[in-house]
Amino acid sequence: MKKEVVIIGGGPAGLAAAIEAARYGAQVLVIDENSRPGGQLLKQIHKFFGSQAHGAGIRGIDIGRKLLEETEECGAEVWLNCAVIGLFSDKRVAVLKDGVTVVVEAEKILISTGGAENPLRFKGWTLPGVMGAGAAQTMVNVNRVLPGKRILMVGSGNVGVIVAYQLMQAGADVVGIVEGMPKIGAYGVHAAKIRRAGVPFYLGYTIEEAIGTDHVEKAVIAKFEDGKIVKGTELVTDVDVITIAVGLRPLSELAMMAGVRHDFIPELGGWMPVHDENMETSVEGIYVAGDIAGVEEANTAMDEGRMAGTAIAKALCYLDANKAAAAETAIADRLSALRQGPFGERRLNAKKRVVEEGAIR
Repeated sequence: MKKEVVIIGGGPAGLAAAIEAARYGAQVLVIDENSRPGGQLLKQIHKFFGSQAHGAGIRGIDIGRKLLEETEECGAEVWLNCAVIGLFSDKRVAVLKDGVTVVVEAEKILISTGGAENPLRFKGWTLPGVMGAGAAQTMVNVNRVLPGKRILMVGSGNVGVIVAYQLMQAGADVVGIVEGMPKIGAYGVHAAKIRRAGVPFYLGYTIEEAIGTDHVEKAVIAKFEDGKIVKGTELVTDVDVITIAVGLRPLSELAMMAGVRHDFIPELGGWMPVHDENMETSVEGIYVAGDIAGVEEANTAMDEGRMAGTAIAKALCYLDANKAAAAETAIADRLSALRQGPFGERRLNAKKRVVEEGAIR
């Protein structure tokens, strides 16, 4: 089977790329292992903020629905409940579809597999009831199942704080947010909202132990200084769930399988594929976008997808150089705007290093 463009991952980056490439005339196939495309957007019930171009005032789930509608309208083909189990440098994609392995030959491939939650090891961390914040968010916002009644959140970044608030909205009692650093990591607008709701922040603390028999019953937290737990500062609280929000890492195993060059960029989540300004990797014809190209936010993922989709359409001669340049400049300007300010500046500088390295083939 042959396809012009294969996009692996139907999240915000993959869908945005599919729309962009297909609207210029490319034949696009999107492959996603889930029963519904949309990725993280399907569980983001909070409103985005920023500029109108980036969906300010619109809930993530509504942005996801709009992307799905546009994907259908542009004629892109979508395979759901399908897992990509192999990716090769000659641009062959092995897909497990309906229990059978299908090999798809592509001219261009975009990998937009997103990121995976980082684990945190501590005594009792394998007890039922210890889970990633993203897993808890999926349970409550997608499956409508409350993971527990008394919940401790570990990690005060945007994910931790937003998910904690959403768990409260669903009826859980969030007993606190634990943060090893001396300051809150989330945007002030998110942190202020949950603080007004009465949730305490334990800054300079970490989780020491989860106590229980066949499930979590108590959590022990303690002060954390110079990379060590300070004995004698332990606090114990009754909980039935401990959620972990200590960052994401790029999910880049398929890119590694295809021989794409990687580098370790801590500001963007760790080991990740290097790429040029058009999101093309060291393997010609293979592109990346979204969290696999550096963990950032949904808005950034969508614009990276649009950049990749535009570059793919240009490479396939569906878009002339002048129109492509105009589109790429507009997208690059939006990405630069998203990476401004104290939170974005480190990511912007890190991205520049990735692009500089990726430009060298």
